[in-house]
Amino acid sequence: MPEDVPASTPRRTVRVGLLGCGSVGSQVVRLLTEQATDLEARVGAPVELVGVAVRRLDARREVDVPAHLLTTDAAGLVASGVDVVIEVIGGIEPARTLILSALEHGASVVTANKALLAEDGSTLFTAAEKHNRDLYYEAAVAGAIPILRPLRESLAGDRVRRVLGIVNGTTNFILDKMDTSGAGFSEALEEAQSLGYAEADPTADIEGFDAAAKAAILASLAFHTRVVAADVYREGITDVSAADVASAREMDAVVKLLAICELTDGPDGPAVSARVHPAMIPRSHPLASVREAFNAVFVESEAAGELMFYGPGAGGAPTASAVLGDFVTVARNRLVDVRGAGESAYAELAVRPMGETTTRYHVAVDVDDRAGVLAAVALAFAEHGVSIQTVRQEGRGDDAQLVVVSHRATDAALSATVAALHTMPEVRDVSSVMRVEGEGE
Repeated sequence: MPEDVPASTPRRTVRVGLLGCGSVGSQVVRLLTEQATDLEARVGAPVELVGVAVRRLDARREVDVPAHLLTTDAAGLVASGVDVVIEVIGGIEPARTLILSALEHGASVVTANKALLAEDGSTLFTAAEKHNRDLYYEAAVAGAIPILRPLRESLAGDRVRRVLGIVNGTTNFILDKMDTSGAGFSEALEEAQSLGYAEADPTADIEGFDAAAKAAILASLAFHTRVVAADVYREGITDVSAADVASAREMDAVVKLLAICELTDGPDGPAVSARVHPAMIPRSHPLASVREAFNAVFVESEAAGELMFYGPGAGGAPTASAVLGDFVTVARNRLVDVRGAGESAYAELAVRPMGETTTRYHVAVDVDDRAGVLAAVALAFAEHGVSIQTVRQEGRGDDAQLVVVSHRATDAALSATVAALHTMPEVRDVSSVMRVEGEGE
């Protein structure tokens, strides 16, 4: 070895700033500390946590954080020259401003912020490209399940046709309990809250806002088109009744809150659609076996075929696992001054409105129990161009219930059919309307 070359050269340290120290942030701190030696080997350099931005210094936390690391000056932390900023505070602001500042000051960013990415991801991606820095966000969808990286990288050479997923653990727990125990919605929600699966205010989960944000991210990646939360049709599970779940059971099906992203061909060329709503799926479908608070995403592509990704979709430790996976990649890139895969929005496909999306309906109609009623109901479907796949009638004294499952039709035609049923003198009530996905399409 030449005398003027040192035997070893000190490796630069990767300096990390963390925004937020709640359930996920606390676990990020724990993993950065406990796995420091392994992370150094995987990254290729020592990793130093230089600051943790919090709202309150005296708040109780799941892990002990050295006092000298805690700060309420989040803006100062992201502008301090750190190499990587990890954002797990959530929400739109101040997260957006802090991420943009981090990128402007030369830091790469790892975030778990699904709401921000679904609402204004384009601003973040544009800033990351401008400043030649990474923006990674595996933890934003489905917790520890590696689904975004496969869509962005592993399947980049394939054509994804459909992404169908259970991406909210709270709603899956509730619907699973309704199916397995016969509980009503309110009872199952109370159990979810008592076990910590649902927040005191569960609106974001049970009304589908959380799943819709994730659907926007999945559709954007799968179809190389910017899809925002406002493009996603959304229905929650608050109107799902024990009778709906029982009716699904009679069809050998289960009710799940599904995020459905599709690439479809139309008269004006290909377009994408994204929707979140409860639906009946046959028990033979892989997603039907996803129990309790677990998540799963089913991907259909032209070359690879059918793929399924399954695992814990939320929780501090599982989400932190996804955060650290992104961190290792981003840190490696910083050491060699390269940038990983960015936004892929070249296709710029139109987003198809829900009314033009094709689906199937399960409709329960309470009617007078007399001759000719079935024919009248069938005529209402036919007049709107909707074909009936199956119909079942149950007598109940002076009235009866017809349970109709349609073939695929546009959602607008199916909605118009239901509206027409409400006006018919033979119909006492349309007691249940639910979409059907899976087999028999």
